[in-house]
Amino acid sequence: MSDIKVIAINGSPRKNGNTSILISKVFSTLNESGIKTEEIQLAGNAVRGCTACYICKKEKNGKCVIQNDIVNLCIEKMKEADGIILASPTYFANVSAEMKAVIDRTGVVNRANDFMFRRKIGAAIVTARRAGQVTAFDAINHYFLACQMSIAGASYWNMGIGKDIGDVESDSEGMENMKTLGENMAWLLKATA
Repeated sequence: MSDIKVIAINGSPRKNGNTSILISKVFSTLNESGIKTEEIQLAGNAVRGCTACYICKKEKNGKCVIQNDIVNLCIEKMKEADGIILASPTYFANVSAEMKAVIDRTGVVNRANDFMFRRKIGAAIVTARRAGQVTAFDAINHYFLACQMSIAGASYWNMGIGKDIGDVESDSEGMENMKTLGENMAWLLKATA
């Protein structure tokens, strides 16, 4: 099973923050199951939204026409992966602007290219200081469903609570939930391999 791979796209504008800590917890469990993992952090990368030009529908080359940011790298990694984690902090009860741009652009390219993410396993991870994370969680899961993907879950919604970097490690239920998410995602990936 060593050829199974999961990519995580971290939509936090803070490098190695709480969102990355939650991803690392899931990755640890996936790695124990022999699954390869890779995280792409959007922090430090200016990511713009979809321009609705639909050149991707005309070209059908699996790429976004916008070439000067990280989104085409994300698309390439997502195409190669068996499982895709999209992770975001909660900003005003939704995903970060960076994550929303990735959702919109990769989603259009996916649809324009005969649903190239179809039947991949997806998992949403969200962090929040206090509340609002259910909307962010739903936004990511709606993306997966619109991409014809299957969704891995845990014993509760895949989220952690914390404001300052490292705070999520004190959220014992959130950290345990990430472990469970990793276990369930590993099982689902192996069952569908």
